[in-house]
Amino acid sequence: MTLTLHSSTSFINLKDPRSLKSPDDFSGTICFAHIKPSRHLRVKNSLQEAELSHGKIFSTGERNTKKRVQLHGLTSAYNGNESKVPVFVMLPLDTITLGGNLNKPRAMNASLMALKSAGVEGVMVDAWWGLVEKDGPLQYNWEGYAELVEMVQRHGLKIQVVMSFHQCGGNVGDSCSIPLPPWVLEEISKNPDLVYTDKSGCRNPEYISLGCDTIPVLRGRTPVQAYTDYMRSFHDRFRKYLGGVIVEIQVGMGPCGELRYPSYPESNGTWRFPGIGEFQCYDKYMRSSLKASAEAIGKKDWGKSGPHDSGQYNQFPEDTGFFQRDGTWNTGYGQFFLEWYSGKLLEHGDRMLSAAKGIFQGTGAKLSGKIAGIHWHYKARSHAAELTAGYYNTRCRDGYLPIARMLSKHGVLFNFTCMEMKDGEQPESANCSPEGLVRQVKMATRAAGIELAGENALERYDAGAYGQVLATSKSDAGNGLSAFTYLRMNKRLFEGDNWRHLVEFVKCMSEEGRKTRLSELDSGRTNLYVGHIREKNVKKTKEAALV
Repeated sequence: MTLTLHSSTSFINLKDPRSLKSPDDFSGTICFAHIKPSRHLRVKNSLQEAELSHGKIFSTGERNTKKRVQLHGLTSAYNGNESKVPVFVMLPLDTITLGGNLNKPRAMNASLMALKSAGVEGVMVDAWWGLVEKDGPLQYNWEGYAELVEMVQRHGLKIQVVMSFHQCGGNVGDSCSIPLPPWVLEEISKNPDLVYTDKSGCRNPEYISLGCDTIPVLRGRTPVQAYTDYMRSFHDRFRKYLGGVIVEIQVGMGPCGELRYPSYPESNGTWRFPGIGEFQCYDKYMRSSLKASAEAIGKKDWGKSGPHDSGQYNQFPEDTGFFQRDGTWNTGYGQFFLEWYSGKLLEHGDRMLSAAKGIFQGTGAKLSGKIAGIHWHYKARSHAAELTAGYYNTRCRDGYLPIARMLSKHGVLFNFTCMEMKDGEQPESANCSPEGLVRQVKMATRAAGIELAGENALERYDAGAYGQVLATSKSDAGNGLSAFTYLRMNKRLFEGDNWRHLVEFVKCMSEEGRKTRLSELDSGRTNLYVGHIREKNVKKTKEAALV
């Protein structure tokens, strides 16, 4: 089966945290050779319609409060030219070793040289909580990241840094395992309710439950205080680079760094695409909040538990009483529960971004927040998979406008995935519409007056995927992209047509604006031409050893 996303959660043994396992897939050698041009990359713009595919009807509250915003005055976070979209490339997940050092520095140096020659704006790296603060509370080790930032600066590149407060491992594309800090896992083993829990009682330790955001459960600190201290430590260590080489801080707010609940945990076969997922509101802190919210409106029975008829991870909407066409989701109880569930997620995002803004405001570095591209069952009335993840988006309610407005409140860039996906590539039975979802998000960010940046959800090297990104980067319907981050740098990226497709894509996005056709051959020997790397930066037979 072909998977259609790269993010999910994983389950680990709380008493035996797994150590980092460095993959061998980024070892070997890279030779930048002359590559024969292949066929043109062509863009078929599928985003011409301004109408949202899921319908024109939104909730009365959203419609009445919607503001008119003129976006033609907005400029990119990275440059003042609206026609240019800077491209960044994600670095390997194990860029920093378990010991806190830069992994394979010679390989990294050669790779950064190649990316610079291709015209890439910069790179993105995860600053793992489980690596930096693993030795104990408030004990930070940034040395490996400092070496990386200095290397990036020497190559004249920029860097986006993700404050990664989640576990790495078990997701599609994850090539290593980085648990939460050991001292955090110790607290979780003492109090399993610190992590998200489904209705069967299964715990997921990828990210601390937002239900205890403001409770001092981490050796005297609240989770938000621990995240804030971590970000402040980063700010103090890299103060001189902020706004210069460090152009963006992405604030991790959930599993895979995304603002969402871990509703589709893939490890151990718990969830499989295109299952609807399950609500994650059964730890004692979330249950207490639900109970209080129900009692506040005089509906005590509504606060006893989550929906009893919402099905299981791998079911389809019509298999359940809650998500079927005229199901419980569209009743008074369903609306209450979904408003509470999605509202808790928005509150968590607001807390996290408020803390980040207090630390990084005035540094020149842009703040961003990542939202998951949950495109399966998008065509169903209930949008079941989005609901379990915490996005209250249905046929008659826009769930992304409230998120965009929350981000806008803090001046934060809206980062979204699945920019490379086409509806026609998805299985018909899954009711997918990544293109419709992207259209909706573009309109929501435009209405909220904030910038939109994008990523690809899966590792793709083909011309079709790049062409779709070029199409979605346009501002024909809603916001265009202010930046794009490509997932991910590895050995395959530098091979043959994969590399040629990337450099042509970068040229179209960053050097010549958003064209609808990529050049077949750069005969002028600009930095985009692969031969330039071979002829100017290395000798014909010289190889960059990845060790």
